[in-house]
Amino acid sequence: MDSHLKELFGTFQQQFGLGPGLGAGSGTSLLKVDGISTAFIKSLFRALALLWRSHPWKRLKAAHLFGVKIGKPSDWPDARQPFSCVQFIGAGVGDLGLNILRSEEDAVGMNGAKGQGNQKSVPQRGLLRITFGPEAEVSPGNRKMIRTLGLEIAGPKAYPAIDVVFSQKAIADGFPSFRNPLLEELRWVYACLRALTQVHPQLQQVSGVPYSFEDLSQVVEVSYPAEDMRDKSVMVKVSFPPNVEHDDSSNSLPKLSETVDMSAEKTEVARQCVVCEKEVPAERAPRCSRCKAVIYCGHVCQKQDWKEVHKGVCELYKAMMERVDELEIKGFTFPYLAEQPCKWLEQVGLHGKGMWRRLCTCYRSCPFGQLPPPEGGGWAGAWGVEHGTYPSDAPLLDYDKASSQLLLSGWGEYYNLRGLPLSSPVAAILSFPLTVYSIVTSICVSTKNMLAKGREVTVHYLGPEGELDWLPAFTEIGHLLSGSGSLHIVMVGPEVPSSLSGEVNSLGRKLRMTFVQGLYQEEANALQPPHLVVALNAGLDRSETWAGALEVIRQQGSPTFFTDYAEPCCVNAKQVLRASGLPISHPVTPNTFRSPVRNQIPSTNVPWFSNGFMFGVNA
Repeated sequence: MDSHLKELFGTFQQQFGLGPGLGAGSGTSLLKVDGISTAFIKSLFRALALLWRSHPWKRLKAAHLFGVKIGKPSDWPDARQPFSCVQFIGAGVGDLGLNILRSEEDAVGMNGAKGQGNQKSVPQRGLLRITFGPEAEVSPGNRKMIRTLGLEIAGPKAYPAIDVVFSQKAIADGFPSFRNPLLEELRWVYACLRALTQVHPQLQQVSGVPYSFEDLSQVVEVSYPAEDMRDKSVMVKVSFPPNVEHDDSSNSLPKLSETVDMSAEKTEVARQCVVCEKEVPAERAPRCSRCKAVIYCGHVCQKQDWKEVHKGVCELYKAMMERVDELEIKGFTFPYLAEQPCKWLEQVGLHGKGMWRRLCTCYRSCPFGQLPPPEGGGWAGAWGVEHGTYPSDAPLLDYDKASSQLLLSGWGEYYNLRGLPLSSPVAAILSFPLTVYSIVTSICVSTKNMLAKGREVTVHYLGPEGELDWLPAFTEIGHLLSGSGSLHIVMVGPEVPSSLSGEVNSLGRKLRMTFVQGLYQEEANALQPPHLVVALNAGLDRSETWAGALEVIRQQGSPTFFTDYAEPCCVNAKQVLRASGLPISHPVTPNTFRSPVRNQIPSTNVPWFSNGFMFGVNA
């Protein structure tokens, strides 16, 4: 297929690729790149679309230069990375795009030209340039490629073109005006795009100074697509400005330091060594002094862990710890740190009440889906909080006849919409139904379009446990869908009780829920095919039964989204998915509707939230 398409588009290249321009009209074609596959082109366009949707040009100008370091020098030909700097161009002055440069010095001349670049300002060694524009500006050959391959385009002015351009002096020395990028250059670009999409939103503006940002250095992990067989994933360091350094000058064993963060000063709960699981006093729990994420009992266990595991992930954990403040959901007035589930429930006055009984282990002897009726019964008894602090069992009147979907930006908007006080902790349970609602209405394009057309979306919900006792909370999905299509959620898992299996509950006009006992791989063929699959707090690396379910998901090809508690869980999950032939297509991102309550984990300080992070396949 690839060779046929290359031959087909080669004729277009010869016919239309004649101009020496620097942008979309230069005539370059990715299908002419040696060794490239159409699958990798699709992944590259998907990465470009994700970057476009993150809106970097709203804040960034050409003068804002990023340093990017991908993997190790030995990962690249001649032990040298093809590029090292990136600038976002075109904001307010022309077509949007990126200049990808070989050195910081090469960027100086480009900044003088507002980053737009003409042949006079192009560095001697050339640069790789990505420009976005309307479809009309795309060369006929590339337009044909985009349509034939079904490449993802983020918007009417987001048609990308990629080429390498050279300076006038280089042209005089015999170089062409432009050329196609090499495959190794495109591999670098792919990882760069994925990393920039995650990092640039974290830039903090200097107070009172427009377009000025605080220094930032982040290390993120990027997974290459399945069609790139050489690397499973790579560590990418993004710095702003380029000379800002991460504290990674040494590979030596870090010192141990005593824990002095929030958990140490406020908790009586013992911490636990990550290696031997020995309990250590919370107020003096030794931790890695570099990343501050991992707890040890002493130097012996730390030295063992450094050699076996931690040396390779310390910088990644450090980057995770630097996002603690970013991940904290501001505004709520109830306690935000759960040292122990029972203790937190007692703090908010909900221990042993209604649906909250599933947030601790006190009722673990009672099978999921079979909690006894709450004291007082009814809707108020299920929520267990004061009247006016939980969502009413009624649709949103203002949206009942609306033709458009209700899109929620986060907890603040939801609480305001429902008239809930920020002292109400119901978000800790509503995280589950509202995560599903967010995926269906905002994140998954196909289900979003189905709802807009008034159709019913079938969702297979895998591995439910406490959710089986939270039907009042899931009813909220139907109330929020009052102005669009409907939802049929099929909960499938071994914890579904036999008394509930096969039952269909209609929770209002817009939501049906069906329950099926058993493993997904054993029940899927008997179910109505899904438009979407979800698994919340999935723990893909923590259960062997996922292998069969993931094979079904791979064969179905349905969009599938997972959540997990913390970034290390997601790193492990990506390895499981890749081994199952399911490369990540929706990158790991903080879940907008994660629980605001941060859990205290005995052996780590890494931010840990129920439904904390989201990622997807087949999306």
